[in-house]
Amino acid sequence: MKKSDKGFSKFDLVIASCKTWHYDNFLKLSLKHEEHDWHWVENVNELETLLDKLQPKYIFFLHWNWIVPERIWSKIECVCFHMTDVPYGRGGSPLQNLIKDSKTSTKLTALKMVEEMDAGPVYVKKDLSLAGRAEEIYMRAGCLSFEIIEWMIGVFPEPVNQEGEVTLFTRRTPEQSLMPIEGQIEDLYDHIRMLDAKGYPHAFIDHGEYRYEFVNASVSDEAIKAEVVIRKVKPS
Repeated sequence: MKKSDKGFSKFDLVIASCKTWHYDNFLKLSLKHEEHDWHWVENVNELETLLDKLQPKYIFFLHWNWIVPERIWSKIECVCFHMTDVPYGRGGSPLQNLIKDSKTSTKLTALKMVEEMDAGPVYVKKDLSLAGRAEEIYMRAGCLSFEIIEWMIGVFPEPVNQEGEVTLFTRRTPEQSLMPIEGQIEDLYDHIRMLDAKGYPHAFIDHGEYRYEFVNASVSDEAIKAEVVIRKVKPS
């Protein structure tokens, strides 16, 4: 640790996210806690380059599409955030799997990263609503993640091992975004909203040469209203 100009303990902190919607919260927190040195990385190359230069106190992985190698998490305290009440719901596509299971709320869990995915000891769990579009839920989870980060850098909690029966989620494939051909109106609405975020394969149907993608849905007792984006996916 280093000493800041104000005499407080000072250390490096890394926020790792491939989603730009987290950046505003990163700026706010880094300005609020200027006594520390904050670093933002968006991909593996940026992370590797940064770690060649410094040894941070924590690396917080908010939304990360790559496996973190043991040479990193074994030497640095790496914290990841998972959108289930672990050990229930370890694995991929937690938001979509939760909504498919008719869940209306969940826990956002801060975990210490270990070799097995989502199996590390828990720092804290916070309630998280699953209402709204996927992007709205991800934004909500992001804000809650930064609240947890601020708490952690103040109290340095010791994580506690998970207990209970393990339930695994399977990562969804783009083909599973195809709109169901039957079911209740609410089920179709959930299918659209759970996929409605930038960078995700939106709910769709294919008709001839074209793909119809559905976003910004609302639902009533009898109908769904949504915006439709039409793309040509097959050559003439």
